[in-house]
Amino acid sequence: MRAMVITRFGGPDVFELRDLERPEPGPGQVLVRVVASGTNPVDAKIRQAGSWAQIPFPAVLGYDVSGVVEEVGPGVTEFKAGDEVFYTPEIFGNPHGSYAEYTVASAGIVARKPANLSHVEAAGIPLAGGTAWEAVIRRLNVRPGETVLIHGGAGGVGSFAVQFAKAAGARVIATASKANHPALRELGADVAIDYRAPDAVERIAREAGGSVDAAFDTAGGNVPMSTLVTRPFGRIATILPPDGDLSALYTKNQTLFGTFLMREGAWLREMTPLFERGQAKVVVDEVLPLDEVSIAHERLDSGHGRGKVILRVGH
Repeated sequence: MRAMVITRFGGPDVFELRDLERPEPGPGQVLVRVVASGTNPVDAKIRQAGSWAQIPFPAVLGYDVSGVVEEVGPGVTEFKAGDEVFYTPEIFGNPHGSYAEYTVASAGIVARKPANLSHVEAAGIPLAGGTAWEAVIRRLNVRPGETVLIHGGAGGVGSFAVQFAKAAGARVIATASKANHPALRELGADVAIDYRAPDAVERIAREAGGSVDAAFDTAGGNVPMSTLVTRPFGRIATILPPDGDLSALYTKNQTLFGTFLMREGAWLREMTPLFERGQAKVVVDEVLPLDEVSIAHERLDSGHGRGKVILRVGH
């Protein structure tokens, strides 16, 4: 099978196109023919200096899959060859990511692809969408009528968080650069605020009528500010380690949730109806062939761009 491989850490030029032996599914596993693979910031972080991920070389990165079940291992009864599926592979210790024509995974982390989405669209969901779902729906438990603040609402995780909070019945205030405000409104944000504005805190408080019920930091560095604009006994979630002055967290009896996505098929199945009903969508910015993965990583390194860059792997 064709695969883009790294044998060392470094820049986007470390990828090599290689012909690898196709993996075989073990007990409880499925072999998936990858049609499309999403790219995410964590891919670039591992490529740059990913010893923390404990991935042996040569390694195939990539943590978003949409494809077709090719074969099932012993004991797998919920899937069969030909099923269209999507999932996010494990990161730690996993040298068989989705930048390849085939990959294996535990059947427990796989779910059927939303029927109305193409593989390119579905490949943009699992990692970023799952993280947003875990934070907004499971941890923050956003409810109808609440006001929710999403930091970094135009990013990969943030764009899903805005849509999920809106679908849950919340009023959504989202931050992003001014150029991304039209995109925020298209995603369903009620209020768009420039995070660079010197009066951003005051504007958030004013738009929230004093304070928000819950806040989600997808960009990093925003937990201290979130404690100031979140109500007493409110909830805050973050996907990056918090720093700075968090004293308001305890003086206001707030709850802070650290959010790290656990691999499981359940949350993929939970969110699928939103995509099938049109209550959520995937913002795809660019589609590239597998052997141009270095271009996708240049985009990831830049920190710019709106929406997902997807690799078309197969058919």
